[in-house]
Amino acid sequence: MPEKATSNKKIAMIIAFQDFRDEEYFIPKNIFLGEGAQVQTVSSKKGKALGSYGGVIEVDLTLEELNIADFDAIVFVGGSGAAKYMNDERCWQIANQVVSEGKVLGAICIAPTILARAGVLKNKKATVWSSTLDKSAVKILKEEGANYQSDPVVVDGKIVTALGPQAARKFAETIVRVLTNL
Repeated sequence: MPEKATSNKKIAMIIAFQDFRDEEYFIPKNIFLGEGAQVQTVSSKKGKALGSYGGVIEVDLTLEELNIADFDAIVFVGGSGAAKYMNDERCWQIANQVVSEGKVLGAICIAPTILARAGVLKNKKATVWSSTLDKSAVKILKEEGANYQSDPVVVDGKIVTALGPQAARKFAETIVRVLTNL
């Protein structure tokens, strides 16, 4: 049997303990697992995290327990709960460490604002969720020096951003491609 694209790769998916976006977690996770990667779920505390649409997942590690050196990629999942991480210094440290160690960093939906606030999107191409009534996330990316793109998925080096649940599959496939091209 041929080896999968991301066999022996480890991916940490960071979710809000409450109100992570189900599709942005479960679709990428299933794609990563299907490609042979090991996936661990990280949140602000241990226990059963609850998605916006009722999905439940057991948290493997807390943000404090996360050791970046153990992973090849770190992925921030969106959803309304992820907004609380936008100004979380631990999340900023994680994003900066991932970039400084040359690992793959992903963020979908509202989560690219976490990367922007951490300073890792300065002069980088990126996308983020927005709607006709709410452009606040786009404004944050621009204020933090990102080169905002309206594409569903944007890659700049080893940073992959996506604009929401409709892009979850392409987001995950893109992370797999970036991981396998390292």
